[in-house]
Amino acid sequence: MILGAVVGTDVADSPAFEWVCDQLIDRTSLDRLEARGTVRIALKQSGLEARNVTSEQMTVILGRVLPCELESRGVDEGTQVCRTLASGLSGARLDDGRNDSPEEVFRRLGGS
Repeated sequence: MILGAVVGTDVADSPAFEWVCDQLIDRTSLDRLEARGTVRIALKQSGLEARNVTSEQMTVILGRVLPCELESRGVDEGTQVCRTLASGLSGARLDDGRNDSPEEVFRRLGGS
């Protein structure tokens, strides 16, 4: 469990983060580790974290930060990929957890 706390695996990432990473894996040559790391770097540059980034914030990252990160990793047409993802993200209707009651949050944390 100590390792999980150090690596950050004990906290779930936001639905927006997960969606963008999954899309990058499907649409680019990046593997899972590369996609997630690239998005985390883009978030860190913006002062955000994967665990609580919202769809709206991720859309800004897709427009301003992630294209350069993708291009620096040899992803062809990184800007176009990000535009496509931003458009898809707005229609994905992800649950960013903003409407959860405290009871719902604790229920999920408790695993029941």
